[in-house]
Amino acid sequence: MASDHDHEVPALSASERDRYRRHLILPGVGPEGQQRLKAARVLIVGAGGLGSPVALYLAAAGVGTLGLVDHDVVDLTNLQRQLLHGTRDVGRSKLESARDRLHEVNPHVHVVPHDRWLTSANALEIMRGYDVVVDGTDNFATRYLVNDACVLLGIPNVHGSVFRFDGQASVFATPDGPCYRCLHPEPPPPDMVPNCAEGGVLGVLPGLVGTVQATETLKLLLGMGDTLAGRLLMIDAFGMAFRTVRLTRDPSCPACGTRTLTHLIDYDQFCGTPGRHANADARVDEVTPATLRAWLASGEPLQLIDVREPTETAAGIIEGARCLPLGTLAEALHTLPRQVRTVLVCQSGVRSARAARQLMAAGFPAVHSLVGGMMRWPEG
Repeated sequence: MASDHDHEVPALSASERDRYRRHLILPGVGPEGQQRLKAARVLIVGAGGLGSPVALYLAAAGVGTLGLVDHDVVDLTNLQRQLLHGTRDVGRSKLESARDRLHEVNPHVHVVPHDRWLTSANALEIMRGYDVVVDGTDNFATRYLVNDACVLLGIPNVHGSVFRFDGQASVFATPDGPCYRCLHPEPPPPDMVPNCAEGGVLGVLPGLVGTVQATETLKLLLGMGDTLAGRLLMIDAFGMAFRTVRLTRDPSCPACGTRTLTHLIDYDQFCGTPGRHANADARVDEVTPATLRAWLASGEPLQLIDVREPTETAAGIIEGARCLPLGTLAEALHTLPRQVRTVLVCQSGVRSARAARQLMAAGFPAVHSLVGGMMRWPEG
């Protein structure tokens, strides 16, 4: 499916003709297809594990405009799989790091940074005008948001997801195909499916899935080949097995079926999550391992809560911590003193931040999250 947007098709410079020589001799691409790629606009949501290979390969292929949506900084734990970033980028904005890396790959590509989290308030504004949206997110709320915005705007959604050794990819929201809601009519119960920071991921797996996403994106832009629209590709990296299943549009789907979904909703509420990024006012106060050690050494009143699962805490906890898995925290709120400084701990800092927002919403006045979690605790 070629782009429906009427972009002016720019001519290729001598440098570009040399750079894309292997494309220019490729049946189905050629000079006309390469010019189409140069005129194309692709939005990548997330400059992380999936966004890295997608952005690198689309830049190398000569997609003229790449939009990147992210509002995070590079962390040392990212480097195991997020190849847009390097060791010297730790602490930098992911968008700055990605822009510099992509310009090294191909200076002809225009990188448009969207330095904010994607929300129901800004998604349509950000996504409007792009030919394809690539979903490189790691949470259900944003996946539903990307899907619904793509359906409303009529933009193909190239989906990918990874967890531990398993990956999936598909193309949603094409004119005749199903959307993400047809595959997942209802989100899973909150906290039943941990993200990669909580459950781990084989570092090479996002590269595998992201490369599939980049391939599907190029086929959509060039209008060639059979895309994954109407199919779900499932990858088992542990057993190195690939299989596809057919997907059909659900006539009762409120997004692409009945079309009763006419505006974007509160996706954190829909997914039963407290809103990791959507509410800027719910910013969590993070504490470093060194600061937490100083607080513990001072003897001041402090309650330390470890929200990891028992299988994780069995490997060790910070002395004095109370173990309350995140899924049980709401039930235990009445047992926690409110006027004492509270520090939440998990494996990487993701669940502890989520728990901190939960306590803040319940009226706890002094709540902190251990940045980097137990993965950084030995550094302190």
